[in-house]
Amino acid sequence: MESQKLQYSTLIYVLAILGLPLCCCVGFGAIPAGIAFFIANTELKKYYANPDAYTNQDSIYTGKIIALVILIINILYITYTAYQIYTIGWDNLMEQSRQIMEQYE
Repeated sequence: MESQKLQYSTLIYVLAILGLPLCCCVGFGAIPAGIAFFIANTELKKYYANPDAYTNQDSIYTGKIIALVILIINILYITYTAYQIYTIGWDNLMEQSRQIMEQYE
């Protein structure tokens, strides 16, 4: 039987790496990184069910690790943002942001 490649390896990479710049948008990068992690787990389950039928499991492993790291970064950023809002308050946070913007004008 001829070996075939696991699908979605490129999609996993694209979604995971797309999650990194989106973490600056209040952690919205957790969505594509989470999807990439889920797809990678699904593909690896297919590989574990029949390891002789597939060849590119290493790229799926790498994509899963990248997605997990970016997912953790996004979760940490969401937690940091929520902590700032809780301790400083929304009004004070917006005032600090306005002052920083005025310095750069």
